[in-house]
Amino acid sequence: MRIPVVPALLIASLTLSGCTSSSGPASILASVPSRETTSSVVRPSAPVPAADVGEVAARAPMSQPAPPQEELAWAGPIPEPQGFLPETRTVAMPMPSDRPVTAMLAPDDPVIAPATRGRTRSLVYSHRFRDAKPINFGRSSPRKLAVHGVDVSRWQGDIDWQKLRTQGANFVYIKSTDGGDHLDPMFKTNWRKAREAGLKHGAYHFFYWCRTAREQADWFIRNVPREAGALPPVIDVEWNGESSCKRRPSREDVLEKMQVFMDKLERHYGQRPIIYTAPDFYRDNLRGAFPDYPFWLRSVAAHPSQVYPGRKWVFWQYSGSGISHGVEGRIDLNVFHGSEEDWHDWVASRS
Repeated sequence: MRIPVVPALLIASLTLSGCTSSSGPASILASVPSRETTSSVVRPSAPVPAADVGEVAARAPMSQPAPPQEELAWAGPIPEPQGFLPETRTVAMPMPSDRPVTAMLAPDDPVIAPATRGRTRSLVYSHRFRDAKPINFGRSSPRKLAVHGVDVSRWQGDIDWQKLRTQGANFVYIKSTDGGDHLDPMFKTNWRKAREAGLKHGAYHFFYWCRTAREQADWFIRNVPREAGALPPVIDVEWNGESSCKRRPSREDVLEKMQVFMDKLERHYGQRPIIYTAPDFYRDNLRGAFPDYPFWLRSVAAHPSQVYPGRKWVFWQYSGSGISHGVEGRIDLNVFHGSEEDWHDWVASRS
């Protein structure tokens, strides 16, 4: 059927008008973002990061184009471009001074640092202890060594372990037992709280010369947990003038008793015990003895090399008059013989 020319032109004009109406005023108004939002999404007045400044800075550079509103960019992770790993980021935020904020990247856990050999390592704190009776050790000062620690007993009372740790107590030895029937009343509390504070911790036994070595080993094992990661047990051997036991066995008897005690602890805990001693006892009994055992030496007036010539040592107790935040009164101060790296390796080898 043929359509007259004029009506055909009129129909064509109306058709074209209808096709182009999508770009008219109603369409323009529809393209303006609506101010209405759902009840679960609140429109921010300015771009707001969902997480900490450091987290957002780590996820995307500020030059990245903003995603469309409907993607809710602040509600999910943003992939980071490859190779973009600066140590600091400048993040533009609305501030009173209108200056950008520099976000410093911090580790997820400030207490634990990554190890280079596939294991975690405790952060080593620098020592901040003071000494009520300071000694000038000269070039051999314990302060030149990296890893300091303490030993405690009931006499230190209620300890603030977190504060003590940040003062430089990277390890602690805790008094556990005496002889065959005495348990330090603060041992269980100190053991638990030291562990909770993240200190490397171990227990020591004060050896009593009027009880058999087997009785004492059994008593220690009964009271000190066999805990993964704990430091090796310690046998404290010295002459104690205040003890009710006045016996001073011969050197042969001393060495035999110590060997029986240490053998039993090593079988139970799977770690070779450490021998703690003082100058007079060492002179009378331990010179040249136990070359394959680690030693912890008390020497508060001179370097151990002068007091115990030729003896290798792991720990040095250099003060009995230490002062530290977190503890009331005096505390024994100790240091590990080696660098921070040596400390981590030694701990790992004992675990």
